[in-house]
Amino acid sequence: MATIYEVAKTAGVSLTTVSRVINGNSKVRESTRTKVLDAMQQLDYRPNAIAQSLASNRTNSIGIMVSELDGPFFGLMMAAIEQELRKAGKHVIITTGHSDQTREKEGIDFLISRKCDAIIAHVEAVSDEYLIEINQGKTPVYLISRYVEAIADKCVSLDNKMGGYLATKNLIENNHRDIAYVSGPMFKADAVDRLTGHKRALAEFDIPFNEELFFVGDFKETGGQQALKHFLSTNRSFTAIVCSNDEMASGAMKYAREHSISIPQELSIIGYDNVIFANYLYPRLTTITNPVDKMGSMAARLVLQDCYQLPTLAVEHLFTPSLKVRDSVYPI
Repeated sequence: MATIYEVAKTAGVSLTTVSRVINGNSKVRESTRTKVLDAMQQLDYRPNAIAQSLASNRTNSIGIMVSELDGPFFGLMMAAIEQELRKAGKHVIITTGHSDQTREKEGIDFLISRKCDAIIAHVEAVSDEYLIEINQGKTPVYLISRYVEAIADKCVSLDNKMGGYLATKNLIENNHRDIAYVSGPMFKADAVDRLTGHKRALAEFDIPFNEELFFVGDFKETGGQQALKHFLSTNRSFTAIVCSNDEMASGAMKYAREHSISIPQELSIIGYDNVIFANYLYPRLTTITNPVDKMGSMAARLVLQDCYQLPTLAVEHLFTPSLKVRDSVYPI
């Protein structure tokens, strides 16, 4: 196996210069960098990751904590993070928290034990106080889809109150007044914020919030199915449903078809997130955009900027959702 000494000799440079090239140091002429890289290729030299880590006090690995590994939402998020970090020569270690406080803490402890240089976390169950405290340690934790004021510089989030408002306002502008609402679990900040936005839109048009047309779902397809079944059992009149994510909207649409309810002619449905399958449902789902891929890229850029002092593009901390009009909302 070739050594760093052989690379330096072949390239005609010092060991320090080779080390700088290996560690991505910008203080190397491009022509010199090319010579070193050519020598490494010629000798089939592979840097010793452990030695690099000891020398630089960096492992060039970033931990990612997400709630689940399945589903289009987290897949898109992780892909965007990994792509942004890989371009900078960094690698990821992924674990899950399953929206459970104990598992989220265990996952973060695991990533810290693996000597990750930083952690990008989508966590829902741990408290703000815990996240503030953990950020006082050596391993910084950057939050995605969550805002904690005391560590705002480490947060990338979405204005979910605005998203909830836009969804309901769209239905009201299509003359709907009897509107059912399917929330996500109420311990999740995004579910609470989306409901707050929904209530704001109702109040703006002097429409009372009806507890009988409110259902707490699970952010999964089953939640949408259970919600529509519940609403129908109340015998309350409603012409539209706001689902606080697209998976529950797809479940509600499935249940409606199974019970011969025409969408959107008899029942309008709007979702939230604009995941990839929303455009392929029948009818195509009107929804609220949640640019989770861009948010993932931004979180990765924060890590590159703060932990590795790499020049990056401008970082955006707060994203604004928008309405994506398709075919599942019908004016009455």
